[in-house]
Amino acid sequence: MKGYSSRDVAKLLDLSVAQVRAYARSGFLTPTRGTRGEYQFSFQDLVLMRAAKGLVAARIPATRIRRALMKLKEQLPRGRPLTEVHIAAEGDRIVVSDGTTAWNPESGQFHLDFAVSELCAEVAPLAHGAARAAIASAQDLDADAWHELGLDLEVCAPADACDAYRHAIELEPQHADAHVNLGRLLHEAGQPGDAETHYRLALAARPEHSTAAFNLGIALEDLGRPTEAIAAYERAIAADPECADAHFNLSRLHEQAGRQADALRHLKSYRAITENR
Repeated sequence: MKGYSSRDVAKLLDLSVAQVRAYARSGFLTPTRGTRGEYQFSFQDLVLMRAAKGLVAARIPATRIRRALMKLKEQLPRGRPLTEVHIAAEGDRIVVSDGTTAWNPESGQFHLDFAVSELCAEVAPLAHGAARAAIASAQDLDADAWHELGLDLEVCAPADACDAYRHAIELEPQHADAHVNLGRLLHEAGQPGDAETHYRLALAARPEHSTAAFNLGIALEDLGRPTEAIAAYERAIAADPECADAHFNLSRLHEQAGRQADALRHLKSYRAITENR
């Protein structure tokens, strides 16, 4: 996938091209190289550079910035809408939130507060341009590249993101992450039945995919099938015992069914996991 150039990023984030290239060499970004060796950045790279700019403005030492953002790079959610990501300072720590879970990559008193959604309007023309370029040179893209393009397009063009995920699936029918992300977008668009189909295809390709199992549970609930939803959430926990939200949903469903002991057991597990975080 062709990403955003150094000049594009410099213009979007009000940086110099030299600053962008310096960030590219710092180790917390993952730019690719174009045919002429030029840097090409992903939307996640833009998020991290925006965070770096805020930390620099707060007079945080460069070594601490690099250490914090190296950890943040590992923790930023992939395969989920980046518009939900919020990076803020709370007391003496950075807190990153994706809408359901909050965590801090490193302790430290940083004066930083911005929502990724702020970038969407500015990035939209570049994302659409990347989509047009990808379609024009579709023969150069493999399934993973289409999937990555879908991730970038989600922030401003979910319909185009769906098409990108479909291209990935056409090339690789067992691309589990593309099925999960397409299913999620379809679910958000009010099509839980179609979402169920893609979540099940993801699980067929990768049985231990906890996100696919969890999302399947939500879709099944929306389809009025709580017994099947319980089985899906249990499968999510089997794949990832730290899936707190699955425990929470299981507690709620068991309580609705009058199974108080099971409800309490999962609620205790939910609290234990979230308190440890």
